Amino acid sequence: MLKRMTDIYEYRDMVFSLVKRELRGRYQKSVLGMLWTLLNPFFQIIIYTFVFTVIFPSSIENYYIYLMTGIIPWNFFTEALGQGAGTIVSNAEMTKKIYFPREILTIAAVTAKFVNMLLAFVVVLAFLLFSQVGISWHIVLLPVIMFAEYLVALGFTLFFSAITVYLRDMEYIVSVLLMAWIWATPIMYDINNLGQQVGRLLLLNPMTPIMMSYRNLLYYHQTPTLRTLLGVLGIGFVLLVIGELVFVRLEGNFAEEL
Repeated sequence: MLKRMTDIYEYRDMVFSLVKRELRGRYQKSVLGMLWTLLNPFFQIIIYTFVFTVIFPSSIENYYIYLMTGIIPWNFFTEALGQGAGTIVSNAEMTKKIYFPREILTIAAVTAKFVNMLLAFVVVLAFLLFSQVGISWHIVLLPVIMFAEYLVALGFTLFFSAITVYLRDMEYIVSVLLMAWIWATPIMYDINNLGQQVGRLLLLNPMTPIMMSYRNLLYYHQTPTLRTLLGVLGIGFVLLVIGELVFVRLEGNFAEEL
């Protein structure tokens, strides 16, 4: 596996090129261009806030901030996994004709979505600054949680992108899975209001401790315990290793299947 990591590192320039292509291609013919990276989360937050303050009122104080600290990271995860699952299939010609570590395609897809999340956090920080919640020194730990989520997203995407080569329906299954997954993740509700048994069940979801960590740093201004920080990083590394092992195991017949 160390040899594999070395090979991927040697192709780092290819990753950067693919990320640039993804970011430019997404908004190439758009009038507002990259500005949509900021406008999309802004309007999404406005809509969710209206629904959960006017139609279905929430008892959570400063709910729009509470929602924002979860929905922006979730958007990264769902876009990375939802679109990344088909990245090998959508680049079939490149995969068959050029030699390179195939993980490069998946890494580039997830990294491009990660860059979008970083840009979207400009909106989050702006809302925090002009709200009653504000910003505290706890934000310095934000890169740790972001990195952990990146590992989780990459691990899952490696896993599903490899399987999708053999089972094309998997791309659609992932979309359905994500629709259910958001409700199993404490984004629009407080896990503490669901009871101890339900809370323990939701903690089996690897995205739950990550979302709770985002919220602790940005909304509650609390420092996650060392156990929590090591836990989310550990989950990320374990899922990454599993995803990579499955990817390498299935990679051998990619050309034939594509």
